[in-house]
Amino acid sequence: MPIELTYEKGNVHVSDQVVAVLAGSAALDCYGLVGMSSRKQFKDGISELLGRENLSRGVEIRYEQDGLHIDLYIIVSYGTKISEVAHNVQNRVKYVLNEVFGLKVDFVNIIVQGVRGA
Repeated sequence: MPIELTYEKGNVHVSDQVVAVLAGSAALDCYGLVGMSSRKQFKDGISELLGRENLSRGVEIRYEQDGLHIDLYIIVSYGTKISEVAHNVQNRVKYVLNEVFGLKVDFVNIIVQGVRGA
């Protein structure tokens, strides 16, 4: 379901894939994050590290009754505090999507798929 933004000169439709890539890119800017992982572990292999060209595979966009929910599947750097990395990723993704699209993201769920050396 694409997001529709209304302006005085017309409407803009933004696909879920664009939102997913932007959320994944914002997450990769956070310290302590090695990369994104595939959300389909059984199909793609356990904690497969995704490159920048496949960011949307590690992000799931859901529209619930109480708003927009984003699930991020990440791999964290060994030796970092997982809760701090997750909190930073949540804040960064909410901030970037609000600044770029004006989207109010209600929940950013972090699913840690693995821990790797940096």
